[in-house]
Amino acid sequence: MVKITQASFITSAQNISQALPQDMSEIAVLGRSNVGKSSFINTITNRKNLAKSSSTPGKTRLINFFEVTFDCDGDKFQARLVDLPGFGYAKVSKTEKYAWQKSLHEFITKRTAIRLFILLQDARHPTMQIDKEVREYLESIKRPDQEILEVFTKADKLNQKTKSSLKKIVPNAMLISNLKKTGIQQVTNKVFEKLFFKSCKDD
Repeated sequence: MVKITQASFITSAQNISQALPQDMSEIAVLGRSNVGKSSFINTITNRKNLAKSSSTPGKTRLINFFEVTFDCDGDKFQARLVDLPGFGYAKVSKTEKYAWQKSLHEFITKRTAIRLFILLQDARHPTMQIDKEVREYLESIKRPDQEILEVFTKADKLNQKTKSSLKKIVPNAMLISNLKKTGIQQVTNKVFEKLFFKSCKDD
């Protein structure tokens, strides 16, 4: 079974010019401001306070880099989690929002180290227009060596009927609960397979 055994915050950047060297594969994590992005990063890395969530959704507009170590049958593999600013925030000027979006677009399209996009969405609201637009945007800019993994948070709030309905809407959806830690191992396995083209034995 693959596990993330080490995780540490490295640095923050405002734009691609301040970013780290592209010397390892990266997983870009993105989603709406209140979707539970920080909680997801903390849960998948098994670290309580690795990613800090702001009291005001969307306030943080920095790109945060975390280095993680995967353990697969005793072998170690390193990668980076890249926490992208949440989208859909309010109370900013049009000028500020445009500058932020331009900077983020440049990072996403020019950062060749990104191998996987994890698009977090709220399982209770699987058809929101803003999520659809971001998904279509990623599909339009992703390279052949990149993939998109759709992960739906707060799955513990759904009953079996609504889970089945969500699966019909998004057949490849992965459902997780940061609160109950369900679905996290499946996501970890998938991320590892996509990055390193191998799978681990189940314990």
